[in-house]
Amino acid sequence: MAVKIRLKRMGQKKAPYYRVVVADARAPRDGRFIEEIGTYDPSKEPSAFVVDAEKAKQWIANGAQPTETVGKLLKATGIL
Repeated sequence: MAVKIRLKRMGQKKAPYYRVVVADARAPRDGRFIEEIGTYDPSKEPSAFVVDAEKAKQWIANGAQPTETVGKLLKATGIL
């Protein structure tokens, strides 16, 4: 089973808010997930990215692959 760390879109139209989740790669974007590890709000200035670093590192050590966007956010916060 391929596991990804990705964003789940929440919020209203034109006001996105995301949850950082660990999910099976075959699950739909806003569908079933394994665990929620953080949030991302791009509408704030500066963008608010809050993630549980320990859980993120644990999932990556267990083989979870972050998506391109989540990878950039994790690098910016110093987790990767």
